[in-house]
Amino acid sequence: MYVILVYDVNKRRVKKVLRCCRKYLTRVQNSVFEGTITDAKTEQLKRELKQIIVPKEDAVSIYRMESYKYTYKESIGIQIDMGNIL
Repeated sequence: MYVILVYDVNKRRVKKVLRCCRKYLTRVQNSVFEGTITDAKTEQLKRELKQIIVPKEDAVSIYRMESYKYTYKESIGIQIDMGNIL
């Protein structure tokens, strides 16, 4: 399955969430990740994130698509290589 994950977390937890997400997905913007991932890995990612975030302060959204085949991505402006940031 193809997923897009976005988060808005307290600055004290940003680095931990970032490290966790990087293990499973590709960073495309400061708090946006995307990629192909199995159901099992998605569940593992969610378990890890639940150990990091504070539900009353933080938000994580995961958008699931059955296949990348049916997605279309259009970017406007510069393409940022997020691989080397933080």
